[in-house]
Amino acid sequence: MANREAGVADCGAMTQKRATPSIKRRRVGGQLRRWRESVEMPSGDVARAMGWSQARFSRIERGYYRITRDEVHDICAKIGVDDPAGVEEVARAAAEPTGTGWWASYSGSIGQNYLDFIELESQAETIRIHHPVVIPGPFQSVGYAREILTRAAIRDPGKGEVLVSIRVARQEILAREKPVQLHALVPELALHASFAAGPGIMPDQLRKLIDVADMPNVRLQIVPLSAHPAYVSKGPMTLLTFRHPWSPVASVDNPMGGSHTEDADKFQVLEAEFDAICSIALPVDQSRELLAEYLEGRHK
Repeated sequence: MANREAGVADCGAMTQKRATPSIKRRRVGGQLRRWRESVEMPSGDVARAMGWSQARFSRIERGYYRITRDEVHDICAKIGVDDPAGVEEVARAAAEPTGTGWWASYSGSIGQNYLDFIELESQAETIRIHHPVVIPGPFQSVGYAREILTRAAIRDPGKGEVLVSIRVARQEILAREKPVQLHALVPELALHASFAAGPGIMPDQLRKLIDVADMPNVRLQIVPLSAHPAYVSKGPMTLLTFRHPWSPVASVDNPMGGSHTEDADKFQVLEAEFDAICSIALPVDQSRELLAEYLEGRHK
Protein backbone atom coordinates (compact mmCIF):
# COMPACT_ATOMS: atom_id res chain seq x y z
CA MET A 1 0.00 0.00 0.00
CA ALA A 2 1.10 3.54 -0.55
CA ASN A 3 1.05 4.62 3.07
CA ARG A 4 1.48 1.37 4.98
CA GLU A 5 5.15 1.79 5.85
CA ALA A 6 4.62 5.33 7.08
CA GLY A 7 1.84 4.20 9.36
CA VAL A 8 3.95 1.44 10.85
CA ALA A 9 6.86 3.78 11.45
CA ASP A 10 4.71 6.48 12.98
CA CYS A 11 2.99 4.21 15.47
CA GLY A 12 6.30 3.07 16.94
CA ALA A 13 5.86 -0.62 16.10
CA MET A 14 9.16 -0.95 14.31
CA THR A 15 10.70 -3.54 16.62
CA GLN A 16 7.57 -5.20 17.94
CA LYS A 17 8.13 -8.85 18.84
CA ARG A 18 6.10 -11.33 16.81
CA ALA A 19 2.86 -12.17 18.62
CA THR A 20 1.44 -14.36 15.86
CA PRO A 21 2.83 -17.21 13.74
CA SER A 22 4.34 -16.56 10.32
CA ILE A 23 2.04 -15.70 7.46
CA LYS A 24 3.26 -18.80 5.57
CA ARG A 25 2.26 -21.15 8.39
CA ARG A 26 -1.06 -19.37 8.89
CA ARG A 27 -1.83 -19.77 5.20
CA VAL A 28 -0.95 -23.48 5.24
CA GLY A 29 -3.01 -24.11 8.37
CA GLY A 30 -5.90 -22.04 7.08
CA GLN A 31 -6.10 -24.00 3.83
CA LEU A 32 -6.07 -27.32 5.72
CA ARG A 33 -8.90 -26.00 7.90
CA ARG A 34 -10.95 -24.97 4.85
CA TRP A 35 -10.53 -28.40 3.29
CA ARG A 36 -11.52 -30.09 6.56
CA GLU A 37 -14.55 -27.86 7.01
CA SER A 38 -15.64 -28.43 3.41
CA VAL A 39 -16.26 -32.11 4.21
CA GLU A 40 -17.61 -31.29 7.70
CA MET A 41 -14.99 -33.44 9.40
CA PRO A 42 -14.37 -32.54 13.07
CA SER A 43 -10.82 -31.54 13.91
CA GLY A 44 -10.73 -34.19 16.64
CA ASP A 45 -11.32 -36.93 14.07
CA VAL A 46 -8.41 -35.71 11.95
CA ALA A 47 -6.16 -35.46 15.01
CA ARG A 48 -6.96 -39.04 16.07
CA ALA A 49 -6.37 -40.31 12.54
CA MET A 50 -2.94 -38.66 12.61
CA GLY A 51 -2.17 -39.95 16.11
CA TRP A 52 -2.04 -36.42 17.51
CA SER A 53 -3.81 -34.56 20.27
CA GLN A 54 -6.62 -32.25 19.21
CA ALA A 55 -4.67 -29.35 20.73
CA ARG A 56 -1.71 -30.06 18.43
CA PHE A 57 -3.87 -30.20 15.31
CA SER A 58 -5.66 -27.02 16.36
CA ARG A 59 -2.32 -25.23 16.63
CA ILE A 60 -1.34 -26.54 13.18
CA GLU A 61 -4.52 -25.10 11.67
CA ARG A 62 -3.79 -21.76 13.35
CA GLY A 63 -0.21 -21.78 12.10
CA TYR A 64 1.58 -22.18 15.42
CA TYR A 65 3.14 -25.55 14.56
CA ARG A 66 5.20 -26.21 11.49
CA ILE A 67 4.07 -29.17 9.41
CA THR A 68 6.08 -31.24 6.93
CA ARG A 69 5.35 -31.91 3.27
CA ASP A 70 4.55 -35.56 4.03
CA GLU A 71 2.21 -34.59 6.87
CA VAL A 72 0.27 -32.30 4.54
CA HIS A 73 -0.21 -35.17 2.09
CA ASP A 74 -1.17 -37.52 4.95
CA ILE A 75 -3.74 -35.11 6.42
CA CYS A 76 -5.28 -34.42 3.01
CA ALA A 77 -5.54 -38.15 2.29
CA LYS A 78 -7.38 -38.67 5.59
CA ILE A 79 -9.68 -35.72 4.92
CA GLY A 80 -10.32 -36.99 1.40
CA VAL A 81 -9.11 -33.95 -0.52
CA ASP A 82 -9.48 -34.61 -4.25
CA ASP A 83 -7.20 -31.84 -5.48
CA PRO A 84 -3.70 -33.17 -6.25
CA ALA A 85 -2.38 -29.84 -7.57
CA GLY A 86 -3.76 -27.91 -4.59
CA VAL A 87 -2.40 -30.40 -2.08
CA GLU A 88 1.05 -30.31 -3.68
CA GLU A 89 1.06 -26.50 -3.61
CA VAL A 90 0.24 -26.44 0.12
CA ALA A 91 2.81 -29.17 0.78
CA ARG A 92 5.43 -27.14 -1.08
CA ALA A 93 4.68 -24.08 1.02
CA ALA A 94 4.81 -26.11 4.23
CA ALA A 95 8.28 -27.36 3.32
CA GLU A 96 9.67 -23.88 2.69
CA PRO A 97 11.60 -22.33 5.59
CA THR A 98 10.24 -19.07 6.93
CA GLY A 99 12.13 -15.80 6.82
CA THR A 100 14.03 -16.46 3.58
CA GLY A 101 12.85 -13.58 1.37
CA TRP A 102 14.86 -10.40 0.81
CA TRP A 103 12.56 -8.67 3.30
CA ALA A 104 13.79 -10.88 6.17
CA SER A 105 16.83 -8.64 6.62
CA TYR A 106 14.44 -5.83 7.64
CA SER A 107 12.72 -7.85 10.38
CA GLY A 108 14.25 -5.71 13.12
CA SER A 109 13.36 -2.45 11.41
CA ILE A 110 9.69 -2.72 10.48
CA GLY A 111 6.56 -4.19 12.01
CA GLN A 112 5.58 -7.81 11.45
CA ASN A 113 2.30 -6.87 9.82
CA TYR A 114 4.18 -5.02 7.10
CA LEU A 115 6.63 -7.90 6.63
CA ASP A 116 3.67 -10.25 6.20
CA PHE A 117 2.19 -7.94 3.58
CA ILE A 118 5.46 -7.82 1.63
CA GLU A 119 5.60 -11.62 1.61
CA LEU A 120 2.02 -11.86 0.37
CA GLU A 121 2.69 -9.22 -2.27
CA SER A 122 5.75 -11.12 -3.50
CA GLN A 123 3.68 -14.28 -4.04
CA ALA A 124 0.65 -12.70 -5.67
CA GLU A 125 -0.29 -13.45 -9.26
CA THR A 126 -2.56 -10.42 -9.57
CA ILE A 127 -2.74 -7.19 -7.60
CA ARG A 128 -5.39 -4.49 -7.76
CA ILE A 129 -4.56 -1.32 -5.90
CA HIS A 130 -6.24 2.02 -5.29
CA HIS A 131 -5.17 4.99 -3.23
CA PRO A 132 -7.39 8.07 -3.22
CA VAL A 133 -4.62 10.60 -2.51
CA VAL A 134 -1.13 9.46 -3.50
CA ILE A 135 0.44 7.46 -6.31
CA PRO A 136 0.41 3.73 -5.45
CA GLY A 137 3.66 2.40 -3.99
CA PRO A 138 4.62 0.03 -6.84
CA PHE A 139 4.70 3.03 -9.22
CA GLN A 140 6.52 5.56 -7.05
CA SER A 141 9.82 7.06 -8.13
CA VAL A 142 12.62 7.19 -5.56
CA GLY A 143 12.27 10.94 -5.10
CA TYR A 144 8.50 10.77 -4.68
CA ALA A 145 8.76 7.85 -2.24
CA ARG A 146 11.36 9.73 -0.22
CA GLU A 147 9.08 12.77 0.06
CA ILE A 148 6.13 10.64 1.17
CA LEU A 149 7.97 8.35 3.57
CA THR A 150 10.58 10.55 5.22
CA ARG A 151 8.00 13.20 6.01
CA ALA A 152 5.53 10.61 7.28
CA ALA A 153 8.03 8.99 9.67
CA ILE A 154 7.51 11.84 12.12
CA ARG A 155 8.53 10.10 15.33
CA ASP A 156 11.55 8.35 13.88
CA PRO A 157 12.92 10.29 10.88
CA GLY A 158 15.92 7.96 10.69
CA LYS A 159 13.66 5.16 9.52
CA GLY A 160 12.62 7.10 6.44
CA GLU A 161 15.48 5.94 4.24
CA VAL A 162 14.96 2.33 5.35
CA LEU A 163 11.33 2.57 4.25
CA VAL A 164 12.36 4.12 0.92
CA SER A 165 14.76 1.23 0.28
CA ILE A 166 12.04 -1.29 1.05
CA ARG A 167 9.51 0.43 -1.19
CA VAL A 168 11.92 0.44 -4.12
CA ALA A 169 12.83 -3.23 -3.52
CA ARG A 170 9.14 -4.18 -3.52
CA GLN A 171 8.85 -2.95 -7.11
CA GLU A 172 10.66 -6.08 -8.27
CA ILE A 173 7.22 -7.69 -8.56
CA LEU A 174 6.79 -5.77 -11.84
CA ALA A 175 9.98 -7.00 -13.48
CA ARG A 176 10.60 -10.49 -12.11
CA GLU A 177 10.72 -13.57 -14.36
CA LYS A 178 6.95 -14.02 -14.02
CA PRO A 179 5.76 -10.48 -13.25
CA VAL A 180 2.61 -9.78 -11.32
CA GLN A 181 -0.45 -8.61 -13.25
CA LEU A 182 -1.09 -5.22 -11.66
CA HIS A 183 -4.17 -3.06 -12.11
CA ALA A 184 -3.78 0.34 -10.43
CA LEU A 185 -6.21 3.21 -10.05
CA VAL A 186 -4.15 6.40 -9.78
CA PRO A 187 -5.81 9.59 -8.50
CA GLU A 188 -5.42 12.60 -10.80
CA LEU A 189 -5.24 14.59 -7.57
CA ALA A 190 -1.79 13.08 -6.93
CA LEU A 191 -0.50 14.55 -10.20
CA HIS A 192 -0.95 18.06 -8.78
CA ALA A 193 1.51 17.53 -5.92
CA SER A 194 4.44 19.90 -5.49
CA PHE A 195 7.43 19.45 -3.24
CA ALA A 196 9.77 21.98 -1.66
CA ALA A 197 12.62 19.51 -2.12
CA GLY A 198 12.75 20.31 -5.81
CA PRO A 199 10.70 20.90 -8.97
CA GLY A 200 12.09 17.78 -10.63
CA ILE A 201 10.32 15.30 -8.38
CA MET A 202 6.95 15.31 -10.14
CA PRO A 203 8.35 15.24 -13.71
CA ASP A 204 10.45 12.22 -12.75
CA GLN A 205 7.38 10.64 -11.20
CA LEU A 206 5.29 11.29 -14.28
CA ARG A 207 7.94 9.73 -16.52
CA LYS A 208 7.94 6.65 -14.30
CA LEU A 209 4.16 6.41 -14.51
CA ILE A 210 4.31 6.61 -18.31
CA ASP A 211 7.00 3.91 -18.39
CA VAL A 212 5.09 1.48 -16.17
CA ALA A 213 1.85 2.18 -18.05
CA ASP A 214 3.55 0.72 -21.14
CA MET A 215 4.38 -2.57 -19.39
CA PRO A 216 2.29 -5.47 -20.75
CA ASN A 217 1.52 -6.69 -17.21
CA VAL A 218 0.26 -3.29 -16.00
CA ARG A 219 -3.17 -1.73 -16.38
CA LEU A 220 -3.12 1.88 -15.19
CA GLN A 221 -6.24 4.03 -15.00
CA ILE A 222 -6.49 7.61 -13.79
CA VAL A 223 -9.34 8.50 -11.45
CA PRO A 224 -10.23 12.00 -12.67
CA LEU A 225 -10.63 15.07 -10.51
CA SER A 226 -14.26 15.16 -11.61
CA ALA A 227 -15.02 11.81 -9.95
CA HIS A 228 -17.84 11.92 -7.42
CA PRO A 229 -16.45 11.94 -3.85
CA ALA A 230 -18.45 8.80 -3.05
CA TYR A 231 -16.08 6.80 -5.25
CA VAL A 232 -12.85 8.00 -3.66
CA SER A 233 -13.73 8.46 -0.01
CA LYS A 234 -13.47 4.85 1.18
CA GLY A 235 -9.72 4.77 1.72
CA PRO A 236 -6.82 2.89 0.12
CA MET A 237 -7.05 -0.81 -0.65
CA THR A 238 -5.06 -3.63 -2.23
CA LEU A 239 -6.58 -6.87 -3.52
CA LEU A 240 -4.25 -9.82 -4.08
CA THR A 241 -4.94 -13.17 -5.71
CA PHE A 242 -2.65 -16.20 -5.77
CA ARG A 243 -2.17 -19.49 -7.56
CA HIS A 244 -4.52 -22.33 -6.67
CA PRO A 245 -5.58 -23.13 -3.96
CA TRP A 246 -4.70 -20.04 -1.91
CA SER A 247 -7.45 -17.66 -0.84
CA PRO A 248 -7.42 -14.04 -2.05
CA VAL A 249 -6.29 -11.37 0.40
CA ALA A 250 -7.72 -7.90 0.91
CA SER A 251 -5.51 -5.25 2.51
CA VAL A 252 -6.54 -1.85 3.78
CA ASP A 253 -4.31 1.00 4.87
CA ASN A 254 -4.66 3.17 7.96
CA PRO A 255 -2.49 5.39 10.22
CA MET A 256 -1.62 2.39 12.42
CA GLY A 257 -0.01 0.54 9.53
CA GLY A 258 -2.90 -1.30 7.89
CA SER A 259 -4.23 -4.84 8.03
CA HIS A 260 -5.11 -7.69 5.71
CA THR A 261 -7.76 -10.41 5.69
CA GLU A 262 -8.60 -13.66 3.88
CA ASP A 263 -12.28 -13.39 4.83
CA ALA A 264 -14.19 -14.06 1.60
CA ASP A 265 -17.08 -11.73 2.44
CA LYS A 266 -14.80 -8.81 3.26
CA PHE A 267 -12.79 -9.43 0.12
CA GLN A 268 -15.96 -9.31 -1.99
CA VAL A 269 -17.02 -6.02 -0.41
CA LEU A 270 -13.69 -4.40 -1.27
CA GLU A 271 -13.65 -6.00 -4.70
CA ALA A 272 -17.03 -4.42 -5.43
CA GLU A 273 -15.66 -1.05 -4.26
CA PHE A 274 -12.65 -1.40 -6.54
CA ASP A 275 -14.84 -2.33 -9.51
CA ALA A 276 -17.08 0.68 -8.87
CA ILE A 277 -14.10 3.06 -8.87
CA CYS A 278 -12.71 1.34 -11.95
CA SER A 279 -15.98 1.98 -13.76
CA ILE A 280 -15.63 5.77 -13.45
CA ALA A 281 -11.86 5.90 -14.02
CA LEU A 282 -10.47 6.94 -17.40
CA PRO A 283 -9.75 4.14 -19.91
CA VAL A 284 -6.15 3.00 -20.19
CA ASP A 285 -5.42 4.90 -23.42
CA GLN A 286 -6.91 8.14 -22.14
CA SER A 287 -4.98 7.72 -18.89
CA ARG A 288 -1.70 7.49 -20.82
CA GLU A 289 -2.61 10.58 -22.80
CA LEU A 290 -3.42 12.50 -19.65
CA LEU A 291 -0.08 11.57 -18.07
CA ALA A 292 1.71 12.85 -21.18
CA GLU A 293 -0.23 16.11 -21.00
CA TYR A 294 0.80 16.61 -17.38
CA LEU A 295 4.44 15.90 -18.20
CA GLU A 296 4.31 18.43 -21.05
CA GLY A 297 2.81 21.05 -18.73
CA ARG A 298 -0.54 21.23 -20.47
CA HIS A 299 -2.42 20.78 -17.18
CA LYS A 300 -2.14 23.19 -14.27
